[in-house]
Amino acid sequence: MASSTFLLSSLTFSHNKKPLLHYSFLHSSTKNLNLLLPKGFIRKTNELRTLTVAKSNGSDSADAPDRLISALCYFYPFFDGVQYGKYVINQFYPVQAIVQPLFPAIRVFKSFPFNGFLVFLTLYFVVVRNQNFSRYVRFNTMQAIVLDVLLIFPDLLERTFNPRSGFGLDLMMSLDSTVFLFLLVSLIYGSSSCLLGQIPRLPIVADAADRQVL
Repeated sequence: MASSTFLLSSLTFSHNKKPLLHYSFLHSSTKNLNLLLPKGFIRKTNELRTLTVAKSNGSDSADAPDRLISALCYFYPFFDGVQYGKYVINQFYPVQAIVQPLFPAIRVFKSFPFNGFLVFLTLYFVVVRNQNFSRYVRFNTMQAIVLDVLLIFPDLLERTFNPRSGFGLDLMMSLDSTVFLFLLVSLIYGSSSCLLGQIPRLPIVADAADRQVL
């Protein structure tokens, strides 16, 4: 309990490349077939093929390493925006019980001011832009990055207005709590879906992540 109080007080003041098998016979046959099929059908087929890049060896789920890497990525935006939960964590013990096991990792993440930016650069350039990772991993990583980028907006609002009392403070507390709960739900939904080999699609960020992952 003491450790959680200490962390909450500090938060208050801190703001295998998987190559596709290309058989020459299938390639030539597909090329000739494309001349006969409607463009809309070909486009749908290409979209389906893109989705199956996330699969492994023809199975219905991603490989275990891909699942684990993807699940871990969703901790990044949660750690980066955990300060928005200072009101919710103090008021609701169930939420505190969920978050408390993560306090040591959060403390390490927040120990250096540029940790968030360094993690962002690492995830984007080492994972998202690296074709050696499957699309499954790159999509989930990009989704976590976009979610983290969106935290700029509540941060700007808080820095711009920063109310001390009255209705403004109540409104800011509601905004912070909403942001935190969205991050918590995204963490639980995203990580659990990845561990099950499913593809989580978060509202707002999924389409943006799709456009960034080729």
